[in-house]
Amino acid sequence: MADLQVQDPLPYQLVYDLYVEAVLDAANAVPLIVPAVGRDDNPYEILGAVDGLLLTGSASNVEPHFYGGEPSEAGTLHDPRRDRTVMPLIRKAVAFGIPVFGICRGFQEMNVAFGGSLWQKLHEVPGHDDHRPRRDLPFERQYDIKHEVSLEPGGKLHALADATTALVNTRHAQGVRKLGDGLVVEARSKDGVVEAFRVRNASSFALGVQWHPEWRAAEDPFSRAIFGAFGAACRSGFG
Repeated sequence: MADLQVQDPLPYQLVYDLYVEAVLDAANAVPLIVPAVGRDDNPYEILGAVDGLLLTGSASNVEPHFYGGEPSEAGTLHDPRRDRTVMPLIRKAVAFGIPVFGICRGFQEMNVAFGGSLWQKLHEVPGHDDHRPRRDLPFERQYDIKHEVSLEPGGKLHALADATTALVNTRHAQGVRKLGDGLVVEARSKDGVVEAFRVRNASSFALGVQWHPEWRAAEDPFSRAIFGAFGAACRSGFG
C-alpha cells in the first residue's frame, strides 16, 4: 500500500523499498504497489487484482475522526487519501479470504477498521513506556533497538516463533487503545501494550504487528517466518 507524499512540490505515490525487498526475499512473492487513490468505490477492483494485502508502515497517522478520537496535534502528518483507500479494503479482504498483513500504520489501520481506537501519544499514557525511536541514534541503529514481547500461547506468532517471547524493534508513538471487534491479541509488550493481533474468524492469514519485521527480514528468523507464512497464504488460493 503506497503513501501519498508531497516532495518539492509534487505529490508522489511512495512505498519504502524495505517492504518491497521483504516481500521478494522473505515472502517469496511479487509486490504490486496499490496507490492511495482516495476513493471508496473501487475496493472490489483492487482486491480482484491481488493475492494478498500488505498494509505498510508510514510516517503518517490515521486521521482520528475514523475512530472518534480527539483532533491531532498541529503538524501531525496525515494521509487522507490512503485512509479513504485502505479502510474499505480491510474488512472486505478478510471477508473474501484474502490474506492481510498489517505493519505499524497498517496494524493501526486494521484495528480502526474493526471498530477499535488508538492512543495518539502512547508515551504520555500513565503506565506505558516510550515506544518511539531514539532520534539521537543514526537511522539504521534506530531499528536495532529492541524490547521483549510475550507471545500468546496457541497463537499464530507463538507457533511461528516456537517460543513464548520474542525480541522486536520499536518505532511508534501511537498504540491500541481499544481493541477492534473480533481481534485476538497475539503479543504484548511488558507494559501491556498490544503489539500484535489476528482476526479471530478469518479464513486465511489476517495478522497485524506494531513493530517492523520488514527491517532485515531475510536475516531475522522470526521476521522471515512471518513473511513466509503471509506469502504461503497468498499462494494457497485464499486459504
